[in-house]
Amino acid sequence: MIFNRLRLTLEMIKFEHSVFALPFALTGALLAYRAGGFGHLHVWHKLPWIVVAMVSARSAAMAFNRLIDADIDARNPRTRMRHLPAGHLSTGFAWAFVLVSALLFLFAAFELNRLCLELAPAALGLIFFYSFTKRFTSLSHLVLGLCLGIAPAAAWIAMQGSLDARILLLAAAVTFWTAGFDVIYSCQDYVFDCAEGLWSVPRVLGIAGGLRVARLLHVLMIVCLLALVYTLHLGALAVAGTVAVAALLVYEHSIVRANDLSRLNAAFFTMNGYASVLFFLFWAADIFLFKPSV
Repeated sequence: MIFNRLRLTLEMIKFEHSVFALPFALTGALLAYRAGGFGHLHVWHKLPWIVVAMVSARSAAMAFNRLIDADIDARNPRTRMRHLPAGHLSTGFAWAFVLVSALLFLFAAFELNRLCLELAPAALGLIFFYSFTKRFTSLSHLVLGLCLGIAPAAAWIAMQGSLDARILLLAAAVTFWTAGFDVIYSCQDYVFDCAEGLWSVPRVLGIAGGLRVARLLHVLMIVCLLALVYTLHLGALAVAGTVAVAALLVYEHSIVRANDLSRLNAAFFTMNGYASVLFFLFWAADIFLFKPSV
């Protein structure tokens, strides 16, 4: 019985979508390893704990979000069959899952270093706070973006024990990327958000205006990535990876129109999954194949 409820919980939080942010966190870790001259940072001990921290934090955040939004989801035709409003899972089990995931995150932070452990409660506070933001601000997309954007900076801290301001360019890139695709995703709830008084960029600017904002956010993402390439003296593969991500984002925006959202799920899930994995493969190859020039 408990394994079946755990399976349903993993379905509820879309566990497989951890692929969205995890490659950026791993890239942040590898960039820190490179910045340290590929020295003895215990990289092969730390990388698994970075993965555990990322996945457990996201799991806690997603389950918490489903709990906080259960009443809203029950009224939304698109989401009323989610596990909690449909009664497939109890709120008690979901809260227990949040607690266990949060404790696992704190333990992973403990295993990484002292600064990670000290910052871990603030990270949990931020990702839990996001669940309330659409009730009072259309900047909720940027808050969600920041929740994922701190991942590469956190991974750098996990590797180095301190923060380098340069990695904040990657944090900003992930923030803009996530906020952009969240604006696109929220377009499908435009009518519901207006009726319920929930805040989003499409509700404020309309669907067409929201899509324009999403394009701007994704342009800012690419600018941040190119700035990071220049700042860290990365090579041609990092540039190629950035170009590949840009191409996927252009395609993502080309298949979603204000008067036709039928391919929105393909844009949201498929394209962004490809973008994050391709980014990691290109940048990881660059990190190991091109030595820093300065």
